[in-house]
Amino acid sequence: MFNEVSLSLEIGGRQLTLKTGKIARQSNGAVMVQYGDTILLSTVNRSKSAREGIDFFPLTVDYVEKYYAAGKFPGGFNKREARPSTNATLIARLIDRPIRPMFPEGFHYDVHIVNTTLSYDGVCTPDFMGIVGSSVALTVSDIPFMGPVAGVVVGMIDGEFILNPTPEQLKISELDLSVAGSMDAINMVEAGAKEIDEETMLKAIMFAHDNIKKLCQFQMEFQALVGKEKIEFQAPEVMPIVKNFIDQNGATKLKEAVLTTGKKAREEAVDQLEEVLFEEFVNANFGEEEVPAEVVAEFAKYYHDLMKEQVRDAILYNKHRVDGRATTEIRDLAAEVNVLPIVHGSALFTRGETQALVVATLGTKEDEQLIDGLDEEYFKKFYLHYNFPPYSVGETGRMGAPGRRELGHGSLAERALSYVMPSVEDFPYTVRLVSEITESNGSSSQASICGGSLALMHAGVPIKEHVAGIA
Repeated sequence: MFNEVSLSLEIGGRQLTLKTGKIARQSNGAVMVQYGDTILLSTVNRSKSAREGIDFFPLTVDYVEKYYAAGKFPGGFNKREARPSTNATLIARLIDRPIRPMFPEGFHYDVHIVNTTLSYDGVCTPDFMGIVGSSVALTVSDIPFMGPVAGVVVGMIDGEFILNPTPEQLKISELDLSVAGSMDAINMVEAGAKEIDEETMLKAIMFAHDNIKKLCQFQMEFQALVGKEKIEFQAPEVMPIVKNFIDQNGATKLKEAVLTTGKKAREEAVDQLEEVLFEEFVNANFGEEEVPAEVVAEFAKYYHDLMKEQVRDAILYNKHRVDGRATTEIRDLAAEVNVLPIVHGSALFTRGETQALVVATLGTKEDEQLIDGLDEEYFKKFYLHYNFPPYSVGETGRMGAPGRRELGHGSLAERALSYVMPSVEDFPYTVRLVSEITESNGSSSQASICGGSLALMHAGVPIKEHVAGIA
């Protein structure tokens, strides 16, 4: 009844096994990943046809924690898994980031990746397994995936690097480094560390990449056993009538527009030029005739693609950024504390056109946050919440529960500051930071770190050292 195929690899002192052909057989690609006694099911499926008229890749990555995997009951009245936990959302983002760039330009099929933790032994964590499982499922499917990619976690205890450390090892580790990449390069790094030096961090990344190469080779061996033939895909070419007109009449003007100083002024210059060019394009090619909708969409897409290309080339090859700064220059900085009269601690940090208003609140043990997941429940004494309202970029929008981006940026800033927080013995208070992004022109998570460090000091929290963040 089943045509199951499996392959194993010894890595990090444990056995990693891939299996396919028995479970989720109707998925385009499905693989069971087992590391120790932790088992993850990764599935991938695509739509039958590409979406028309879109200029983005419709990829969805889900990570699902099943409480039965750890022999636990879900909390709450219904005793059923509901919306993903913050940790599950962060792992989904961790999987998404190295996977998303590995698809051909112009591939507009809907792709849905689902990673489900079926068994969790409390030793082998399923986060990096999700990257490997998603990559394997894509690699053996018929989807044109430019992988494989793989992910690992690196810890460091007593100066020695540890591959894929256990949760217990991470508690005493000086480093918690997640790295993902392909055979040739690294495409995602996320880390927290107890103030280790740059040389050690670089060595840790290279150690990670050495093991990533082994995992990528392992996936290619598995593909040779069970891989499907990839569908033929060619990125659609730009309509010659659109490309030739913009290249001849707008390329030079666009280069001038993108060098306009100031975010709003630059956006207005680029938008105004687009309107003028489009009007000229219509007059030259269509006159009084109605312009087909696909031509209108193609014009807008190629214009904005050319703009991005010009900005990128100016930075890479001319060392010139759109706001006139050199590649090594930081935007103008401004910082102040005590900006709100009643709160326990507050700071306003501004870097160019990015601004974070960060507020610190001190509480008692009753204000600790209960974290419930596949591991044992525990309480957090320090947490940071990040908010990104639409007004921060001068736009309208719906305000609601925090999305994946807000949770991810908040976690990033929280991790950076957590390593300098005082011990419970020295400072028994619960601490909550809230970063309100009031303006944004990039790097708002890092502004949250700078503002958070200031707000903590203003609140009288005896942090071990100042912390700054930069992208």
